[in-house]
Amino acid sequence: MSENKLLFNTGSLDELSQEIGEITSTEKSKLELNPDNADSGLAKLVLTLIELIRKLVEKQAMRRVDGGSLTDAEIERLGETLMKLEIKMEELKKHFNLTDSDLNINLGPLGDLM
Repeated sequence: MSENKLLFNTGSLDELSQEIGEITSTEKSKLELNPDNADSGLAKLVLTLIELIRKLVEKQAMRRVDGGSLTDAEIERLGETLMKLEIKMEELKKHFNLTDSDLNINLGPLGDLM
């Protein structure tokens, strides 16, 4: 498969399982934990979840802003909070030597997380 996406498979369940295994066996999709890098691997997982939630909250906030359901003071406070959260995420990524692409875990046939 050229694009690493599972679209349709008419073979057996074993063939399908093998194909999914091949797609998800890329280095990008692995979370490797061992005694030497346990803190970094765990940090990657936790920061990935936090980044996903942060992006969802940011999208919801923009919907509320666009919908006009927030006061000017609430918009200001929301913007400041989201900026501070983004700055803190950058600090944590730097501390654990992670990049944005490190947090974008590949979900195999579903594509990238973010």
